[in-house]
Amino acid sequence: MTTITITTEYIKLQDLLKFAAIASTGGEAKIMVQEGQVTVNGEVCTQRGRKIRPGDDVCANGAHYTVSYAD
Repeated sequence: MTTITITTEYIKLQDLLKFAAIASTGGEAKIMVQEGQVTVNGEVCTQRGRKIRPGDDVCANGAHYTVSYAD
């Protein structure tokens, strides 16, 4: 599992996908989410603007990512 560190309260799902280099563009992230290729906390998520907060688990392309606050 890879940890993504943020300095804000949350990060939007599509932005996380771009930040983690899972998707190269916002359009690619949008398609991945709309086609149900991404899960958040074990459930398929089709809301690309979903707020991902520290402790959430995101899975895409067979890789798991978790979000934490920067120290």
